[in-house]
Amino acid sequence: MFNAKKVMVSSLTTIMALGALAPVANAASVKTASKSYQNSKEKTAYTYAKKMLKQNKDGLTSKGKMFSKSAYPTTGAASGYSDFLLGLKKQGYKFTKSNKNLVKKNLVVSTKSDPATLSTAIIGLQAIGVNPMKFKPAGAKKSLNLVSTLYKKSMTKQTVNVQSQALIAVSSNKTFKKPSKAAFSKTSLSKKIAKNQQSNHGWAYNNTVASVDSDTTAMAVTALSMGKSSNQKVTNAAKLGRSYLKKNVYTNGAFGYVYNGKQNPNANSTAEAIIALSTNKTAFKLINKTAIKSAQTATPLKTMLSYVQSAGTIKGAYSMTLAYGQVSLATAAYHKGQYTNKLVYAFK
Repeated sequence: MFNAKKVMVSSLTTIMALGALAPVANAASVKTASKSYQNSKEKTAYTYAKKMLKQNKDGLTSKGKMFSKSAYPTTGAASGYSDFLLGLKKQGYKFTKSNKNLVKKNLVVSTKSDPATLSTAIIGLQAIGVNPMKFKPAGAKKSLNLVSTLYKKSMTKQTVNVQSQALIAVSSNKTFKKPSKAAFSKTSLSKKIAKNQQSNHGWAYNNTVASVDSDTTAMAVTALSMGKSSNQKVTNAAKLGRSYLKKNVYTNGAFGYVYNGKQNPNANSTAEAIIALSTNKTAFKLINKTAIKSAQTATPLKTMLSYVQSAGTIKGAYSMTLAYGQVSLATAAYHKGQYTNKLVYAFK
């Protein structure tokens, strides 16, 4: 989910549900991911991710670090680290004291941090069991309430990606309280995201219809689901967003983006769509039980897991940190085929 920039990659998402839209092909006509296939691919990726954390490597180069103030002076961590940590947690990983210290001593957050940095820190810290409302950054004299700090940031000029990140972050825990001088509420931010929906019912990182993509659209729909607003414009925007995603699934079951007129299906885009599909009981069936459109050859889950290579790396990923995070969260959201109304980014 959790990347502030538009994800132009092989990979921060997502479709909250394709609601009442009926499947157009029989489940038997598409290849699905069997439980043994799921377990094998998940274990392979999980094993590689644990090694990445233990060695503090970004998974792409021998020298690249995942957590480092010198390498990432404004955040202290590689893009996608919050999804990476949460993905490990969802796979049952128990963070050691050493793991937690690595994260805490490197994260760069303050009252001056931008909304995207604060949002990822809120998710990442919760993943390792640290309260983001009482976080004391390395070298700081006192603790900082990252949730209140985020609430006081203006969302007016932020991209829809960042707006979505912020809504997911403040909605991730029921104990989070909006401060009296907040610049936004979950409802007002939900309305703002809904307002940014384009004429083709998708969302774009730069709010132009020509740039609409499945990643940004999926993330927006997921955020609206997390916000739980009952406002009609918001719920209608989510419904229309699901329709956009339904129309843009590729024949092989993947999701992706178009660049220079060429389709680019990838694991991350597909993972984000799966996470969103998991937020609605009807749409949940489209993850690995039935086709979304005619001529579809495989389910999104089957196709996404096919990107997991024998070494545990994700094929084509520009960020292994982000790729593992999103793929692992997508598998966690699927719950081995058991629907639940607790969303994957929700802690309490």
